[in-house]
Order: sequence, then structure tokens, then C-alpha cells
Amino acid sequence: MITRTRLATGACALLAALAAGMAFPAGAVADETSATAPKVDLVLDVSGSMRARDIDGQSRMAAAKQAFNEVLDATPEEVQLGIRTLGADYPGDDRRTGCKDTAQLYPVGPLDRTEAKAAVATLAPTGWTPIGPALLKAADDLDGGEGSKRIVLISDGEDTCAPLDPCEVAREIAAKGIGLTIDTLGLVPNTKMRRQLSCIAEATGGTFTSVEHTEELTDKVNQLVDRAADPVVTPVATTGADQCAKAPELKSGLYTDREEFGQQRWYRVKVPHGWELRASVSVSADRAVNPSYGVLLRAVTERGREIVRGEAAGNGRTDVISTGLRYPKAEQEGAEGELAPETVCLQVTHSFSAGSGVQTSPGLPLELTVDVVEGPSQSSDVAAFGLGRGWWLLGALVLVGFLAGLVWGWVSRWRIAVWRTN
Repeated sequence: MITRTRLATGACALLAALAAGMAFPAGAVADETSATAPKVDLVLDVSGSMRARDIDGQSRMAAAKQAFNEVLDATPEEVQLGIRTLGADYPGDDRRTGCKDTAQLYPVGPLDRTEAKAAVATLAPTGWTPIGPALLKAADDLDGGEGSKRIVLISDGEDTCAPLDPCEVAREIAAKGIGLTIDTLGLVPNTKMRRQLSCIAEATGGTFTSVEHTEELTDKVNQLVDRAADPVVTPVATTGADQCAKAPELKSGLYTDREEFGQQRWYRVKVPHGWELRASVSVSADRAVNPSYGVLLRAVTERGREIVRGEAAGNGRTDVISTGLRYPKAEQEGAEGELAPETVCLQVTHSFSAGSGVQTSPGLPLELTVDVVEGPSQSSDVAAFGLGRGWWLLGALVLVGFLAGLVWGWVSRWRIAVWRTN
């Protein structure tokens, strides 16, 4: 009987699978997934200067290879990843030839980790630094599809193929409106290279990071690849004020702004009674800053009384620092009619300071998330033992488990007594 039931169940499952396959052809599902998959092109500088041994006692090239191997292991399955090189093949002195030296080492698509690692292992520092031409080709590598597109450029020097300015190339790519972001990482950068890589990143809304250790390189590239897999949300540009009374009123959403060094930004949010305000802020160091910094997010009343705050500190090992806060606006008991929402002022302050000779304007990129949601009722907002509204369920489960244990113990003892009697 059991065998027949299992056979019947298996037959039903097989028929269901066949029906699903007929209704949704595998090719159609694969094509749809491929069209919306996020794409990342890692562009690696393999010019002669990558021989320098100044990253954790090894060459810049060895550090890049080690980082790439770890990144390839950690790349999410849904990300289509490719690798492009610049300066990897031509060792000569002819400038025209050297400035064409960029090639797709591994095509953008589903990742074969073993094959990609084998390709990276063959690289050796060789030639020129054609950053501009490599960015143009990388944009072509990412052509097509509806998912997010990101170029991650890792270089240890300035472009050597002027007058094709890589910063102008980045602006040209941004002007196409294809939603492509370029992030740049500078290996042991000097002032000129830092300025150029920062300009490239800023042109497309990307980030620049200075890297002097292998672990930093691995962590940052992993972060950028993971970010490509995140759902794309288009932030709304806003401009905060220098005081609450003049601040723009924000609703739930994602906002971007810029905050100058030593400045503070104010925004206003209306919170209805019985609702909850959740807010978070991230400030990015898109240029060289001094170590030891922090960011502060305060929620205050219109009269200046602090309600709640969130703060975070950094020590120079990350280029983004974030914090957040929550403020539940309790319902007012005994109130007649509908109460007006409370205006909450959000203040953002950071303590970044610019490095020597670094341009201070425009301000640092700021990203603010605001969420106003209906909160739990007062009667269940704070429950016994800090367990929230599920405390009664947990208590019931504990009681049932206790009674079941007693019953099972009594039954077991009764069965043993009967067995001994027999």
C-alpha cells in the first residue's frame, strides 16, 4: 500500500514538473534571468609599474592576483563578471601601439571560477597605462541587458595615452545615460593619480578608494561586486538647509546630497501619532581624508530638544561610514479627533577633514534613507521580558512542552511497570 502511494505521488510530481516545463520553457526563463542579471567588469592595470614591491612585502601584481582569486570565490551566482586588462601585452616603446593595449581577459557572463583564476594567473606586468581606451572598451563589454552595470578600475598609475583624457571618457560614458557606474581603486596612489581616479569615479557617481594593503583591495572589490547584485534604487537629489526651519520636507525614500567639510545638513520629516520614523545616513569619502572621523545623525524637535541620535566612527580603513536611528511616535490616549503629525528635524554632521592639498568642494556625497511606517499599538509595543508581541506564544509553547514531558514520562513508567508484571 505504501509503495503504491509513493509511486502515485512520484508520478504526480513528474507530471507537474513536465507541465511546468511546457508552460515555462527553460530557455525563456534563462533568457529573462540573463537580461536582468547585474554585470561587473573588473579592469586591471598590468603595466610595468605593477612590478613595484610595496604592498605587504610583495609586488602590486601579486597583491592584485591574490585579491582577484578571493573575489572570484566570493562573487554571487547572479552576477555576470568579466575581467579586462590594460598594458598586459605590449612591452615596446611605440606609443601608438601601447595605447591600444587593452584586452578582454575573461568575457562578461556566467562565472567559471576555475577558468577565470587560470586566466588571472598568466598575467605579468608589461607595458603602458591606457586607462581611457580601456574604459571605452569596458563600456562595450557591458552593453545590453537591463541589470545594473559597474566597472571596477584598479590601477597604480596615471593614464599614459593623453590627449585622450580618461576623466572626459568617464563623462562621455555617463552622458550616454546607460546607468553605468565606474568605481576606481588606486594602489599606493600619488596626488596626480588620486586626482585623476577621483574624477573618473565622480563623473559616473562611483567611488574612489586608496589602497595600500592586499586585504583592503580584496574587501573593497568584494564590496563593489556585492553592491552590483543589490536591487537598483534611484535616489532623489535634495539639498539640506543650515537650520531646521529652512529644511526641505522629506517623505519615505532614498535621498542624496553633498555636505561640505565642517558643515551640517538639516531635513524635516512629519511623523503621525502611532507611527515610527526610521532613518539612516551614509557619508562617502570620495577623496583623500585624514584618519579618525565620525558621522552623527540626530532627531530633534522643532524647538531643538534631542529625541534620539545615532553615531559611528572610522579610522581610515573604509571610505564609507554609516549610522541610523529609530523614533516611535506613541499614540496619545484620550485625544479627541485626529492629531496633527509631529515635525521631526534630522541633523547630519560629519567630522571628515580633507588631506593636504585636497580639494574641499564640492562636499562629500551623502545618502539619506527615510522610512515612516505604522508602528505597533501602545498595548503591545513593549511586552514582558523584552520579547515583543510573541511572548505569549513562547509561553504557550513552553507550557505545552512541559505538560507533554510529564505525560510522556508517566506513560513510559506505566509501560515499564506493565512489562515487568508480564
